[in-house]
Amino acid sequence: MSKEEQHDDQPSQAEWMTDLIRLVNEPGYKRWRSMVAATGGCAHPVHLAGQSTIVDAGTGEVLHAYSTDAEPAGHLLVACGNRRASVCPACSQTYQADTFHLIRAGLTGGKGVPETVSAHPRAFVTLTAPSFGPVHSHRDGRPCRPRKHGRLCEHGRQVGCHLRHEPDDERLGQPICPDCYDYPGAVLWQAHAGALWHRFTLAIRQELANQTQMTRRAFAQHVKVSFAKVAEYQRRGLIHFHAIIRLDGPAGACEPPPDWADHHLLVQAIPPAVRQVTVTTPPSDLGRWDLTWGDQLDIRPILLDPSADGLSERAVASYIAKYATKGAEASGTIDHRLSCRACAGRGRLSLMAACGHCHGTGLKPGLSLDALPVTDHARRMIRTCWDLGARPEFKALRLRPWAHMLGFRGHFSSKSRAYSVNLTDLRNARAAHRAAEARERHGLPALGDATTLVLGHWRFAGIGYTPGEAIMAEHIRQRVQTARHIQAEREDG
Repeated sequence: MSKEEQHDDQPSQAEWMTDLIRLVNEPGYKRWRSMVAATGGCAHPVHLAGQSTIVDAGTGEVLHAYSTDAEPAGHLLVACGNRRASVCPACSQTYQADTFHLIRAGLTGGKGVPETVSAHPRAFVTLTAPSFGPVHSHRDGRPCRPRKHGRLCEHGRQVGCHLRHEPDDERLGQPICPDCYDYPGAVLWQAHAGALWHRFTLAIRQELANQTQMTRRAFAQHVKVSFAKVAEYQRRGLIHFHAIIRLDGPAGACEPPPDWADHHLLVQAIPPAVRQVTVTTPPSDLGRWDLTWGDQLDIRPILLDPSADGLSERAVASYIAKYATKGAEASGTIDHRLSCRACAGRGRLSLMAACGHCHGTGLKPGLSLDALPVTDHARRMIRTCWDLGARPEFKALRLRPWAHMLGFRGHFSSKSRAYSVNLTDLRNARAAHRAAEARERHGLPALGDATTLVLGHWRFAGIGYTPGEAIMAEHIRQRVQTARHIQAEREDG
């Protein structure tokens, strides 16, 4: 099987074993294992071909040369970097760890943020979606939706549910009556969730200014509002946002806010800011929706002493980092697009997975939406995205390319600039550390030394593994994960 091509047909056990035997008996097997281990056991590594040369800037002498010609198959393996655990467990763990440090730095300091930031007023806020129809819910042993027996909706279905659903019940999140459920409204809310969040960040600044009887401009001269947030899919297929909101001085995290800008002011300003946010959908013969946040709003202060009816800094950072690696698959849908750029470029964007360019669709050519391994509710959300996406008034929402995400196309995690260090800085620091280790191993000048130049030429040569390589890579990932857990336990101890 070629690394450059992905086939929908799964290889048989005999093919796996044959390929695995071939792999372990190849001369470059040990080197291949070391490259996979260096990626952490990445599930879909990128294959690069090329060379890199370090030369003396003054004399032109070659100090070190590397070429992939000597590597197994002539390729260097590089981690894919995908954040989603359903796509690549190894890379998602790295992303989760980076997100944890990013969030925690804005709570306790570190990574260039002063430790005094932990004394700033902070709150952990959860913003939810409104109801578009009753769905089955888990209520800690209580009936799902108790209603009078025999009461039917206009479609002839029971309007309630007297069952006591277990947490793993497949019916959780599914509508009581799919025909009563407002699918267009749900999809359009999902598509505008990013705009709702943006307007909330503006509204909270305005509300804080109102409560201190200042103009927004005057308030900004005394207090800066910083935030970090992550999106989480609920069982019903709609997202809600978990956010950290922090009050700083005008210079950001390095400066405390005035004494009057305290936890009480922050917590009091959030509810009215949430209530005043509205986004109206474009005009359509289907109607117009005034989209708002849901009634469920959770606000909890983040305190140095979590026993005082608050949350600990580490708990909040861990909670947000956990959801940074999850996607829409938690709500019963799929984690990949239903078509590819090659299809779209030729005007063939469709629900049919008949294109050889589409990667990892899980569908054989000619199978339609009905064959997708999704829940009935997710299937109707996807179909609604597809139908609304064909309307010119909703073209800007790009509902078809984001149908697999049930209409949501925003960032799963984001932060304001002043909150803390960003992911790029963390990744650059990790890359610099690895490069410095490599230079020290080869006896080369330190990274950044002006006496050397790095010359390189690289090209993309493929992605992924053969069946036998995939089995061995998963084994390597598990061993790397175990080693990391042991190391983390030692450091905590």
